[in-house]
Amino acid sequence: MAGRSFRPSDSQLGRASGPPAVTFQRRTSSGRYVNLSRDSIDSDINSVEFFEYTRVEEQYVSSSLFTGGFNSVTRAHLMDKVIESETNHPQMAGAKGSSCAIQGCDGKVMSDERGEDILPCECDFKICRDCFIDSVRTGDGICPGCKEPYKSTDLSANSVEPGQPLSLPSTVGMSKMERRLSLMKSANRSAVTRSHSGLMRSQTGVDFDHNRWLFETKGTYGYGNAIWPKDGGFTDDKNDEPGEPPELLGKPWRPLTRKLKIRAAILSPYRLLIFVRMAILGLFLSWRLPKLCPVNRATDLNVLKEKFETPSPANPTGKSDLPGIDIFVSTADPEKEPPLVTANTILSILAADYPVEKLSCYVSDDGGALLTFEAMAEAASFANLWVPFCRKHDIEPRNPESYFSLKKDPFKNKVRQDFVKDRRRVKREYDEFKVRINGLPDSIRRRSDAYNAREEIKALKLRRQNAEDETLEALKVSRATWMADGTHWPGTWTASASEHSKGDHAGIIQVMLKPPSDETLYGTADSSPLDFTEVDIRLPMLVYVSREKRPGYDHNKKAGAMNALVRASAIMSNGPFILNLDCDHYIYNSQAIREGMCFMMDRGGDRICYVQFPQRFEGIDPSDRYANHNTVFFDVNMRALDGLQGPVYVGTGCLFRRTALYGFDPPRSKDHSGCCSCCFARRKKSASVSSAPEDHRALRMGDSDDDEMNPSLISKRFGNSSLLIDSIPVAEFQGRPLADHPAVKNGRPPGALTIPRELLDASTVAEAISVISCWYEDKTEWGNRVGWIYGSVTEDVVTGYRMHNRGWKSIYCVTKRDAFRGTAPINLTDRLHQVLRWATGSVEIFFSRNNALLASSR
Repeated sequence: MAGRSFRPSDSQLGRASGPPAVTFQRRTSSGRYVNLSRDSIDSDINSVEFFEYTRVEEQYVSSSLFTGGFNSVTRAHLMDKVIESETNHPQMAGAKGSSCAIQGCDGKVMSDERGEDILPCECDFKICRDCFIDSVRTGDGICPGCKEPYKSTDLSANSVEPGQPLSLPSTVGMSKMERRLSLMKSANRSAVTRSHSGLMRSQTGVDFDHNRWLFETKGTYGYGNAIWPKDGGFTDDKNDEPGEPPELLGKPWRPLTRKLKIRAAILSPYRLLIFVRMAILGLFLSWRLPKLCPVNRATDLNVLKEKFETPSPANPTGKSDLPGIDIFVSTADPEKEPPLVTANTILSILAADYPVEKLSCYVSDDGGALLTFEAMAEAASFANLWVPFCRKHDIEPRNPESYFSLKKDPFKNKVRQDFVKDRRRVKREYDEFKVRINGLPDSIRRRSDAYNAREEIKALKLRRQNAEDETLEALKVSRATWMADGTHWPGTWTASASEHSKGDHAGIIQVMLKPPSDETLYGTADSSPLDFTEVDIRLPMLVYVSREKRPGYDHNKKAGAMNALVRASAIMSNGPFILNLDCDHYIYNSQAIREGMCFMMDRGGDRICYVQFPQRFEGIDPSDRYANHNTVFFDVNMRALDGLQGPVYVGTGCLFRRTALYGFDPPRSKDHSGCCSCCFARRKKSASVSSAPEDHRALRMGDSDDDEMNPSLISKRFGNSSLLIDSIPVAEFQGRPLADHPAVKNGRPPGALTIPRELLDASTVAEAISVISCWYEDKTEWGNRVGWIYGSVTEDVVTGYRMHNRGWKSIYCVTKRDAFRGTAPINLTDRLHQVLRWATGSVEIFFSRNNALLASSR
């Protein structure tokens, strides 16, 4: 046990103090405490005896467990055993060692550096150092065990454990070789080893060879060399000073470490890899750094109206000179996409603020369902009241479901006195419209059951007349789906049958609203329940389209349906621009189409393939737990891409140029100028191109300058429809900006689009039916280079990328009021399916020929 006192006054006063004193005491078996501290050693003990007590104190330090703390006594608990197993290493606490055999003493027997016991007597009597010193001093050097005198009782200060450091002489004034290798003189050697001779001789029985002493370095341990000196040592005969060893005089100094050269076969590829990585990093930064400067664009609708809808010398009547637009709405399954949502989208399109005669709406029903067909018919009927109401009172938004669900005051900024009466009447009509839409499934089912029962009765009567008195078997009649006029629905039946299933039905085109007249048509007091005498009651053309599907043909899902609409619309209306919307994305800003047209009709707009609007959603919880807003993508990345070649096409809310969808190159993409035009081959090609007609020069499809709109090649790319092929240069010409400035290249004269378009006839619709057949795309480039691209889950991204690869540019249009709004997934499962489809499409693009690193303009 040991203890020390704690004196806080020293630390509080800030006085420097040495380490606290710890008293080591050993309690013997008789209860007597033996003090082992240096302070208690008598002054008559010589230095050798004091050194022995120092080793004893160190022994107790290594075998004691110290405890203590703040304002408490520090104690050292002596531990004979630390672990259950035997301790092998001599430096560990509780190392092996025997106890003293003297009765009443529990000290440890003297041990060497390996932990082996040192027994001074040949009888192997175990005795500790303290008792051995006492027997030498007071017992005349007699062994307590055998009662024989010890042969050696010499214990000098140098008889310490080998692990103790030796005091080294100073190296000041020594030479480099002396510091590296120091030699000990024979006189000092004899004095140092004399104290060990007794113990070593008693254990080994052989005298220690002083002539083969190992010389140590004078400096820090571990630095230098040790050699065995020859007889006579390395002393200098003249001044008896240590000399240089002869083995070291002619031997150069060798370092312990060195640097090795790397072989060129290994180093050269490594350096080449570094250069390749630097080049890739440079290319990446050259593409990425421009994204640090996103672009924000604005439009001026007043200038657009002044240019295209104001009377001028070229347009004295002031009719709209804007190009036509065909709006595509795609739907596939009325169970997953409610007809009421699709009908609201159609109503917002029909009420858009754009010239009525220039606007056409096409609804693609890829499922061929009668429910969707009749829902569109109901929407066309309700549009007779809703569209003039929106124009009269400037309603925003022009989706009736969203408008009547607004929480803000509907009467704000409404100056007409009859607004309240009109709104109340339209709201009542819309409620009845919803009831009719929601009751369509039951209405169709009851109607079909009634007609099927009638047909069964007729067939049974006819069979009885023919069979006379023969036994009649059970009659099997197919359960058909019937339209309101009492005829079979040519599309998909509720009970699938041959040629009337989702993958097997005929092509259908129904013009719900025929093309409007070119002159403004105002309402009368008797034609409508509301006062529309000062409002244009014309409605845009509305067409229902369901392409033909047959077994054995790959219909390519949404991309195939969109390509069928491109061909059908080219024959029926041939608008030079196409707006693509999903059935759940409606027009939230009635002037969004005009804002997109500002970019297309501006200077240099003939090189723009599409204008992409951001996607905004409704019905999302305030926390947006599924990240449906995609803020980083639509508000950061898309703006940054707009600073480069343009944003990507995201599948909806995109205004296309029809000729870009046809796979043509942008105008002036093959014009050669500068130093390259001095070549003879280039000069000849430029001359041939310059001599070509203006219309053909703007329609180029290929990498060669001579690859223009060749009639022999155009039919192989677009099919054998002559009306479709003839519509291509017309759409290209109508899509050009006005040539009202010398800087505008490839423009059209003002007033060229004020001429009324031709009316639809039966032959035109019949041609549209032929181009939506399932066999029309065989051996053509539809889906490969023309229209929406096939072969990817994300056909929208691939389609936009192909246009960029041919040299077209795109624009990202962010309007002050959201242009379009839609619905987003409301549960995690639908959201994960959506993200998985995007990720799958990205991987497909990377490992396909559409990869940006491998693809070409073809």
